[in-house]
Amino acid sequence: MSDTRTVHVPLDGRAYDIRIGPGLLARAGAEVAPLLHRPRVAVLTDETVARLHLETLRAGLAAGGVEMTALALPPGEATKGWPQFERAVEWLLAEKVERRDVVVAFGGGVIGDLAGFAAAVLRRGVRFVQIPTTLLAQVDSSVGGKTGINAPQGKNLIGAFHQPSLVLADTDVLSTLPPRDFLAGYGEVVKYGLLGDADFFNWLEGQGPAMASGDQEARIHAVRRSCEMKAEIVVRDETEQGDRALLNLGHTFCHALEAATGYSDRLLHGEGVAIGCALAFELSSRLGLCAQEAPSRVRAHLKAMGMKTDLADIPGDLPTAEALLDLMGQDKKVVDGQLRFILARGIGEAFVTSDVPHEAVLTLLEDALRGR
Repeated sequence: MSDTRTVHVPLDGRAYDIRIGPGLLARAGAEVAPLLHRPRVAVLTDETVARLHLETLRAGLAAGGVEMTALALPPGEATKGWPQFERAVEWLLAEKVERRDVVVAFGGGVIGDLAGFAAAVLRRGVRFVQIPTTLLAQVDSSVGGKTGINAPQGKNLIGAFHQPSLVLADTDVLSTLPPRDFLAGYGEVVKYGLLGDADFFNWLEGQGPAMASGDQEARIHAVRRSCEMKAEIVVRDETEQGDRALLNLGHTFCHALEAATGYSDRLLHGEGVAIGCALAFELSSRLGLCAQEAPSRVRAHLKAMGMKTDLADIPGDLPTAEALLDLMGQDKKVVDGQLRFILARGIGEAFVTSDVPHEAVLTLLEDALRGR
């Protein structure tokens, strides 16, 4: 299709394509069939996505001669834990999914992470295809092979690196997202410009509103550029020994805020990323790494898009600065007990460091809480 873009992820022995554009659900059978040893797939999804899109996917697969069986799990972050993971794996076994078969993750980041992890451990590893249905999943969680579930101690602490065999990002599906969910995903889009592409951030400042209001070309471009940037970093550092940590810009703050709000709809992941990016740039400025105009510009753009930018934008009570700092200590980016931060020398110039004074972070959080 002429309006479908392809981003190739050239991992040695595990290369795959990310297909981006409208109408991909309708041609899912043609896209997936070349991967199959027998013409059937097992689809893991959630009840919301199933209600909106499962029959479209079924028809698209059938048009390519592919049968499907599906399990719909409850929507929401709470699904990403042991009980629903166990249910999914046992269902896949009951469906007699074999090692040469393909599991399809059809949903947002929760389903993508859970289904990918299920595929990683089922029969010691079966292939899977990501069909992400949210902006956040299309630009971030569906690409790069990070799979997993949450533990009581924190997010994504149980999991595996397991690359998909194909990603189908149908941009038509984004039109069915509630505005809040679309904007939450935009938090991850902005992150890419902030961490490594100032020109992309400039483009977002101009085109972000059109993208949010439904401009198809703008959406395709934003998803493609985000996927290109993620793919480049994943190829350099697949298992997050170095550069890949850049993708966690804003996430150290975000994960603490998500834990503090009980992984509830008080704070969606992408909203936490946006607030976290604003805090990371503010911290960078306070440490003398970048000019104050950088965090001001970040916050101005997020506000112009109608996004959460401050702790004051999170409803309900939050714990103390000390308690938030303790929650940050549970993050996967802790190395030898040292918190690793992604800070910036300017827009598009992020870097990873463990050299951040405890007091500077504590003061930043105290000031942010005082602003509530």
